[in-house]
Amino acid sequence: MASEHDEGGSGQVAAPQDGAAAAAGAPDPKTAAAIAAAEAAGPQSGESVRVDSWIWAVRLIKTRSLGATACRGGHVRVNGERVKPAHSLRVGDEVRLRQEGRERVVVVKRLIRKRVGAPVAVQCYVDNSPPPPPREAVAPAGIRDRGAGRPTKRDRREMDRLRGLEGLSSSRRDAGTRP
Repeated sequence: MASEHDEGGSGQVAAPQDGAAAAAGAPDPKTAAAIAAAEAAGPQSGESVRVDSWIWAVRLIKTRSLGATACRGGHVRVNGERVKPAHSLRVGDEVRLRQEGRERVVVVKRLIRKRVGAPVAVQCYVDNSPPPPPREAVAPAGIRDRGAGRPTKRDRREMDRLRGLEGLSSSRRDAGTRP
């Protein structure tokens, strides 16, 4: 006889329950346990969390130091205002994060301090970001055929022109001719 905790079962009985739970919006038991652990480690009622820590904890940024750097560089806005890394977040705040040519717009649903797994992190915010551009829209400039060799000066200037870096080439020449 197999108990409900055995993983060696057929799995046919559990599938309709998981589908019903997913349809109702309830997370699976593992995710629910992770959410409970994250909330237990999070701030108490009325407290807040640093913005650099929160964007790292919900996996919008790879490291907390990158989050702090983004805040200092003006790439993070909370409710429309540029913020410092130690700015306090509250539930309901809108966080805008610019990174890698894309803007992420999220609304804080849950405050957490510790980094959690991706399924739990997604439940801590509402993502209102515009969809990323399709891969075909981003033209890869400067890809050369295999075996074509090193680009000539003419090829490099054409690639710079395609990328919109025309002024950079002239500034290089000017730097070389200065006394």
